[in-house]
Amino acid sequence: MDFRLTPRQVQLKADARALTDLIAAYELECEENNGLPADAHAEIRDAVLDAGLQAVNMPAEWGGAGLTIAEQVTVQEELGRLTGALWDMVWRPANALRFCTPEQRERFLVPVIRGERRDCYAVTEPGAGSDPQNLATTATKNDRGWVLNGEKWFVTVGDHADFMIVLAAAGPEAAPTLFLVDKDTPGIEMTRVPRFMHTFVYEHPEFTFTDVQVDEDAVLGGIGEGYDITRSWFTEERLMIAARTTGAAERALELSRDWAVEREQFGSPIASYQLIQGMLADSAVDIAVNRAYTHQVAWEIDRASAEDRKRLHAKAAIAKLSASEASGRVIDRCLQIHGGRGYDRSYAVERLYRELRVDRIWEGTSEIQRLIIANELVRRGTGVLDLPTA
Repeated sequence: MDFRLTPRQVQLKADARALTDLIAAYELECEENNGLPADAHAEIRDAVLDAGLQAVNMPAEWGGAGLTIAEQVTVQEELGRLTGALWDMVWRPANALRFCTPEQRERFLVPVIRGERRDCYAVTEPGAGSDPQNLATTATKNDRGWVLNGEKWFVTVGDHADFMIVLAAAGPEAAPTLFLVDKDTPGIEMTRVPRFMHTFVYEHPEFTFTDVQVDEDAVLGGIGEGYDITRSWFTEERLMIAARTTGAAERALELSRDWAVEREQFGSPIASYQLIQGMLADSAVDIAVNRAYTHQVAWEIDRASAEDRKRLHAKAAIAKLSASEASGRVIDRCLQIHGGRGYDRSYAVERLYRELRVDRIWEGTSEIQRLIIANELVRRGTGVLDLPTA
């Protein structure tokens, strides 16, 4: 068993760290202004393209970086260090866009890869969050294609994107289906932009769809394939959340270690006190264990056969559940180590404290991850715990 990063991963890690350090210069501006101006977006877009880290999840022949899952995890770990969710400015097109027809690819995906367009995924509804099968948005067939009606919430990047991937119940069979929809199509209205606990460089608006007419070729992947395509996206995205939260926790620990060594109270550095040492040690354990498991699952996905997919769906759930909850413990300790300074928004630990909380909610709550893991155990036994074999 060889746990060393490959030479390519070592280079990707260095490139991603350099890009992260460049983008980090925008953190305080993003925090103070709840976002960034257009010129900052343009500067960061150019930096991403210069680094060659655009669309890391898309094939090189389409213009993406063409990274394996293990390589993507290496990159996402570094980007996860950023506050303000600035990691999302290093765009990864929705995995669902891999299912584009050649014509759809040229119209939608290729411009996203180039940084000329941006997609957003509209799945969640007022009554369909953790249970996507409680789908109320409908797609009705007519002689011009399909008519969409419904409401979507928490559409991340919905303020910045110019087209949407919309999940709707299609036809009389209510077949879950994905549609590619330009955001300026008549009948689409951005009705509310909630202010959430965290600062995010993009927003998560709510949209209504009222008699939105789309052509027949707006269907992505086929009628009735919406859940399967979305599920495959969840598997990879949950693993990327595990990677990013691990990277965020490591940054918090680095900052807290330095603070503890330099900060003196009662005549000594607070790092000399055992209660502080315990918090540092526990944080190191949380980070090390979750990094190892996340990389293991990424390695397995890269080598998976079709029959392995359900088991790996559960393993990705383990990684997401464990890393997101561990990062919450780490950042709580790190804020405590910083004392009153940790409550100051100009300190990264405070921003990370607010921003990491959502990772236990989006792309499937911690409770949903537990159900996925438990169902795998009940149906197939404890094989989900097995190490891969040669």
